[in-house]
Amino acid sequence: MAKPILVVMAAGMGSRYGGLKQIDPVGSCGEAILDYSLFDAHEAGFETAVIIIKEAIKKDFMDTVGKRLEACPMEIRYAYQELDKLPAGFEIPPERVKPWGTSHAVLCAKDVIGDAPFAVINSDDYYGKDAFKVIYNYLSNAKTGDVLDCCMVGYLLKNTVTDNGSVARGVCAVDAKGYLAQINERTRIEKRDGGISYTEDGESWVFLEDDTVVSMNMWGLTPGFLDMLEAQFPDFLKTQAPGNPLKAEFLLPRSVDTELKAGKLTVQVLTSRDKWYGVTYAADKPVVVAALAEKTRQGQYPDGLWK
Repeated sequence: MAKPILVVMAAGMGSRYGGLKQIDPVGSCGEAILDYSLFDAHEAGFETAVIIIKEAIKKDFMDTVGKRLEACPMEIRYAYQELDKLPAGFEIPPERVKPWGTSHAVLCAKDVIGDAPFAVINSDDYYGKDAFKVIYNYLSNAKTGDVLDCCMVGYLLKNTVTDNGSVARGVCAVDAKGYLAQINERTRIEKRDGGISYTEDGESWVFLEDDTVVSMNMWGLTPGFLDMLEAQFPDFLKTQAPGNPLKAEFLLPRSVDTELKAGKLTVQVLTSRDKWYGVTYAADKPVVVAALAEKTRQGQYPDGLWK
């Protein structure tokens, strides 16, 4: 297979954050979290990145992140996630403005990704240097066959929650050999008096252990997975979207779990004990700024990533 490439999902609307968090500066020279991810990915061996954005934010993105990335040593490609990128016979529900979700984002980049194995990340999550190294090494040696050889980087739940509200995480069951057995997307996980818990209805809460392995949408996938997404999307639009036409999302953890249950792929769970940093809420930003400043002081990053 071709050399692994990095796919960055940066088309979100930032409704809880109150702005375009994918371009919000957190570094001393205006860098966004995305800049740090690309820096770490390049150090790990990635030479090409596909950044998924929306046409509506293209100018703001290109004037900030895009302009900085002209000095990035990676090849940067762009793909666009738009509501009207639907299979034939489907239409956008009236008043729908929310993107169709992370699986749709990756599907929108199918032609730009091509036939390379690829790692997928969120633009607003700081994953740590080791995560990019282990996923690049895995994808560089991924086996070909009828069953797709995929991977994910798992994080300890306690390292991925915020003090400022709820987060969505894929809660993972991992077998004795280190493979993903099941993943359940929990869209509301919070720190509570009794510990970290999740709710489905806002009333009853289920406790989760601090060392529960969760997905942060750092997936290592092979090209055949794009064909699986293409086959799944019409079914999602027929069976799930009608029940919640304004907010239903076609999500990567659920797409992976579907193919996992069908025996069409395996997912090796790679581990990272790095602490996650992200900007789900505006109040998260000072923590991220301080953490990256400290890492820069320690010499993990230059003061100005693309100088």
